[in-house]
Amino acid sequence: MRFRPCIDIHDGKVKQIVGGTLDDRFGAETNFVAEQDADFFGRLYKSCKLPGGHIILLNKNGTKEYREDIRAASDAMKEFPGGFMIGGGVTTENAELYLSLGASHVIVTSFVFRDGMIDYDRLNELVALVGREHVVLDLSCRKKDGEGDYYIVTDRWQKYTDTKLCIETLDSLKEYADEYLIHGVDVEGKRNGVDKELITLLGSWENGIPVTYAGGISSFDDIKIVKELGRNKIDITIGSALSIFGGDMDFNEMLEMMDKL
Repeated sequence: MRFRPCIDIHDGKVKQIVGGTLDDRFGAETNFVAEQDADFFGRLYKSCKLPGGHIILLNKNGTKEYREDIRAASDAMKEFPGGFMIGGGVTTENAELYLSLGASHVIVTSFVFRDGMIDYDRLNELVALVGREHVVLDLSCRKKDGEGDYYIVTDRWQKYTDTKLCIETLDSLKEYADEYLIHGVDVEGKRNGVDKELITLLGSWENGIPVTYAGGISSFDDIKIVKELGRNKIDITIGSALSIFGGDMDFNEMLEMMDKL
């Protein structure tokens, strides 16, 4: 179980938003906007020896704001070459660019789904282009109307797919990716605790690739819950609750705790 740092970028600024509220027309409910630019966090994570972090571009691909996100992400990656994976609007048209800017992996969701289903032609095209070892599949999910099964969501968590997040899906996609990144969208950014049911599901998966869980971690007790329910197999990322993002969890104390787990 490892800590994976994050840099979420919206309108070129490092932010923490409430998961599921991001809307192309109305923006997003924001928990925190950093005074520092993205390069500050790149230097911080490098100094703490925290590779494998995630940079997520939150604006829509093709917009002026998205280009600002790319600029900020590039500044962070210059400070920590190879230390970050990058996602948000990734396609076969720009994946090689992000790797050339210093990303270790590209993170994809929307590009590999079409009409709500997995587009294996696109997935194979991406893997052929950059190599499986440079691909992270973002299988972030939520329940429809808060009940039943988890479904993978795309387009900055605005659209449900018809694909369930289940053991069978995890098994079927692992040959196309080096890792999975999975946000519990219903709890993301709310600082009200983790999605225990989702973590239990992920922890029950055997013989898989590395998985990072994100969503709702708001206390040191939540970290212990992920460790227990995830059977010490699930990596974590923490956003709004950390002191570096305006939260109550001291960043250095969190790192010390992770070293002892």
